[in-house]
Amino acid sequence: MTTILCIEDEPELREDIAEELASAGYDVKQARDGHEGLQMIINYKPSLVLCDITMPRKNGYQLLKEIRENYSIFAEMPFIFVSALADRERILAGLSDGADAYLTKPIDYELLLATVKASLRQIDRIKDNQKQQYVLDD
Repeated sequence: MTTILCIEDEPELREDIAEELASAGYDVKQARDGHEGLQMIINYKPSLVLCDITMPRKNGYQLLKEIRENYSIFAEMPFIFVSALADRERILAGLSDGADAYLTKPIDYELLLATVKASLRQIDRIKDNQKQQYVLDD
């Protein structure tokens, strides 16, 4: 089963996102902030991370930067920002800083699920390509 980590400091919203993802067949882990999220990424190695930006202790930008700079094992793990910071400049900044997608609040759950599926398909294509390269190289 595909594991998704949802990092969100608003408990009700985090639960709603987790319920939607679980209903779609995903194993969902939850974290309250970027600090807790980093520990869960290391422990559970999720297939994908959904992350708020504005959170206590470690915000989404700090978490993404730390993962991209210090944990190369997670280089292919899709990282999707889910934020109320919805102006064009913020979205561009999030994508420029390394997020694979940027969804805005209030959350459109159909768009969320479609974005998750698309990101996971991309990972599957990368893995298939790596396997094919391995076979060709032998």
